[in-house]
Amino acid sequence: MNKQLLRPFWALNMLLGVSASAFAQQATLQGRVMDQNGSSLVGATLRFEELQKSLSTKANGDFSLDRLQTGKLRLKVSMVGYASLDTLIQVKDGLNPLNLYLKSNTSALEEVVVIGYGTQKKSDLTGSISTVSSKDFQKGQISSPEQLIMGKVPGVQITTSGGQPGAGSTIRIRTGASLNASNDPLIVVDGIPLAGGSVSGVANPLSLINPNDIETFTILKDANATAIYGSRASNGVILITTKKGSRSGTQINFSTQNSLATVANKVKLLSADQIRDYVNTNGSDAMKKLLGTANTDWQDVIYGNAFTTDNNVNIASKAGNMPYRISAGYMNQDGVLKNDNLKRTTAALALTPKFLDNHLSLDVNVRGTWSKSKFATQDAIGAAIQFDPTQPVFVEDKNSFGGYYEWIQGDKPNPNAPRNPLALLDLRKDNGDVFRSIGNAKVDYSFHFLPELHANLNVGYDLARSKGNTFTPAIAARNFNEGGERTQYKTDINNKTLEFYLKYDKELPAIKSNIDATLGYGYYKNSSKVYNFNRTNAEGDKILNEPTRAFDKPENLLISYYGRLIYTYDNRYVVSGTLRADGSSRFSPDNRWGYFPSVGFTWRAKNEGFLKEIAAVSELKLRLSYGKTGQQDGIANYSYMPNYTISGNESMYRFGDTYYYLNSPLAYDSDIRWESTTTYNAGVDFGFSNNRIYGSLDYYSKKTKDLLSTIPVPVGSNFSNFLLTNVGNMENQGLEFNLHFIPVKTDNSTLDIGFNLTYNKSKVTNLTQSDDPNFIVETGGIRGGTGGNIQAHKVNFMPNSFNVFQQVYDNQGKPVEGVYVDRNGDGVISDNDRYLYKSPLPKYLLGFTAAYSYKKWSATTVLRANLDNYVYDNVSSNLGSGANINDQAVLVINNAPVDFLNTNFLLKQLQSDYYIKNASFLKMDNVNLSYNLGKFLRNSKASMSISATVQNVFTITKYKGVDPEISNGIDDRFYPRPRTYVLGVNVNF
Repeated sequence: MNKQLLRPFWALNMLLGVSASAFAQQATLQGRVMDQNGSSLVGATLRFEELQKSLSTKANGDFSLDRLQTGKLRLKVSMVGYASLDTLIQVKDGLNPLNLYLKSNTSALEEVVVIGYGTQKKSDLTGSISTVSSKDFQKGQISSPEQLIMGKVPGVQITTSGGQPGAGSTIRIRTGASLNASNDPLIVVDGIPLAGGSVSGVANPLSLINPNDIETFTILKDANATAIYGSRASNGVILITTKKGSRSGTQINFSTQNSLATVANKVKLLSADQIRDYVNTNGSDAMKKLLGTANTDWQDVIYGNAFTTDNNVNIASKAGNMPYRISAGYMNQDGVLKNDNLKRTTAALALTPKFLDNHLSLDVNVRGTWSKSKFATQDAIGAAIQFDPTQPVFVEDKNSFGGYYEWIQGDKPNPNAPRNPLALLDLRKDNGDVFRSIGNAKVDYSFHFLPELHANLNVGYDLARSKGNTFTPAIAARNFNEGGERTQYKTDINNKTLEFYLKYDKELPAIKSNIDATLGYGYYKNSSKVYNFNRTNAEGDKILNEPTRAFDKPENLLISYYGRLIYTYDNRYVVSGTLRADGSSRFSPDNRWGYFPSVGFTWRAKNEGFLKEIAAVSELKLRLSYGKTGQQDGIANYSYMPNYTISGNESMYRFGDTYYYLNSPLAYDSDIRWESTTTYNAGVDFGFSNNRIYGSLDYYSKKTKDLLSTIPVPVGSNFSNFLLTNVGNMENQGLEFNLHFIPVKTDNSTLDIGFNLTYNKSKVTNLTQSDDPNFIVETGGIRGGTGGNIQAHKVNFMPNSFNVFQQVYDNQGKPVEGVYVDRNGDGVISDNDRYLYKSPLPKYLLGFTAAYSYKKWSATTVLRANLDNYVYDNVSSNLGSGANINDQAVLVINNAPVDFLNTNFLLKQLQSDYYIKNASFLKMDNVNLSYNLGKFLRNSKASMSISATVQNVFTITKYKGVDPEISNGIDDRFYPRPRTYVLGVNVNF
């Protein structure tokens, strides 16, 4: 046969052979996804990790995927209302049948939640508890852990103190329960309770924990959930659980975020030309001569764009049978205030091995942080608002105060004038170095002869060493008359924790019951050593202040006994009770011990016969609880004992040729005791349509008694006319609503929406030992006068309400200077006419989250709102007057906020209610867009995702100041929160 004729047949034969060979190496996967009862699940998502491919089940729960290569594949199956399944499957040639079963999440509510001293199924919770996991955290540049959950949890308000690198936050759970002690919640990291208070050398102690290491936050809100922590739980408890090692292979993750921060808003001030016009019109000849020719925006001078890089790497794997996780992070964050910087280096190790056929579990956590801070003085913010814009930044004479323009008096700086804002930043060095390590080892042993009984030992520490110094050269106007300034500080912190408890968890199927009992002991010792150093001039050859002692060593000890019993019947009824006894060294032996009980009841109505078969209702649970908690944080260590203060060097007494320090007694109350809070809570948890819609509603009532309050005492009865003692009472009532729903869920896209609402009303119910409804305790110091306060506590009013005069207005709606309403009708305007008006506490908190994913794209956003909260505009009240612009007493010209054009006040009207402003707001905290590139290297399982985030996107508010979100309600020299643009890359190996 002709070879030319055979050639096409050979080619066809080879093509068929190759095709058959390729087909033989491919496979098809077919199957069905069902629930535990064998019912088909439509719309379940199957994710094949290696293939970066997802598909959803069709009618009858069926799925099919062909043209697969043989080998192992990791498959993740998920569906709303069901526990996710993560499994490794073996794909063989040809057809591979596969049936998959998901457990109902009406029982994940079989999801396990971390609680005090253990875990509990979510379905059995009797207290008000919220959990936020890493997948739901806030996105973007996060420098401190608490920022991860802003706006995520009803009843929890987190307010950052400003835009400083690593800035701290005010955290309030259900508003707080104290007037003079601490309102901060107890924070527990992997079983180690963190002592409250600040750490010198760092803006915020919590920023010493790397947010990238955190897996979940669990917030305990009502007394049934918190009473197990006793005397430290009146303000709620936050449990932080960090990430652990892996039992299934090695996972390496590297992430980097680089961001640029810009000033989102500045104080609106008069321009240089407006100042010149005002002084030329209203000023004396001497004042007119002080005017300059410059047009300086001092806020532009001190603020600038700020760059941040945040890099983290972690390895999760196992060595033999020991899972481990090692992580390291480095962040370098600049502040928008010039010369402000925070460098943070972190390292962490977590080990979670099991021994003795899994009867013995060990959980070891060690983390260390090194931070270096360069603090820019925030005095520059106030100076930039006040300083005359007609003056230049620099002068030609570089030998004069470093070349910076300053107000002078003769040849020295004017002692009463503001300082050049840029000079304050450039001519002052303030450095802080901090090392902190938090670690613990938890041993849990399940007895071989009685596996339901566990013994748990937790030994931990929280150590820190902080040191720092400040330096101002002799040429700086700030300390010119002292020849400059040099200071230093050093503090060692050594906190120890030891806890031991027995836990018995027994199923009793014969009587459809479960018993979970815990009995434990705790030992907590907090101590520190604060070193005192001389304050000297810049050269160090002249002592400006000398301490009376080389160091202080405050410490306190807490010993605790606690127990809890949880009884569950037929998965329908749950009763729990706790009792904790705390003994604190902060109180006298007669008052040393406090007892804090709680009881809770849950009815799982969904498991009743009349609801069990109703598929539309996924979950319905009712909760009732009562409990009592205490408060000791914020109370001085030795306030029940006679205390003496040692005089300074300036107040020594001379006998002959020798000078002696004087010891002066301080007022004290030997009967000082716990503040205690009683809380009632009623809640309902609900879910519909396989939990595509779910949420909760809670009502709570808190009554706090024995609040610390400063009251007048009879002359001669103590060492002062006023005494801090337990006399106050306060009430809080509120509602919390949380709703989560998934309106869209298809093969390629998912939309997940969350909303939460909190309503709270607080009022003081007692402040004195005898009934005196007119007694007030002034709070809220303000700038602009000596000893001025603008807030007060008073019976039947919200705490820290504004204490002001009622302003009178003219026909044009302008405030009339110095004219107020005579509220008591006595014909005289006096302090008796001041009244309590509005409060900085918002009545309503709202949070909104949305997450949308489409194939490899995803977008998220978080919005927050505070409603019916008010702010005192201390910037305008202090600087918004003609006498401030033309300060003839000091012979300087100052700037003023534009609000001055509305009032035209000649003199300051500090206590006018005109300056109480509605500060309700809606904020978009962030918007994030990310793309999953999948595998990006040949012959590698490495995957990559990239993201872009904008933080502090917008604020809608009537308030005209820099920012309406001021935690204490007094707007004065606020460090502006920046708008931040973030680019991130995340790589998994």
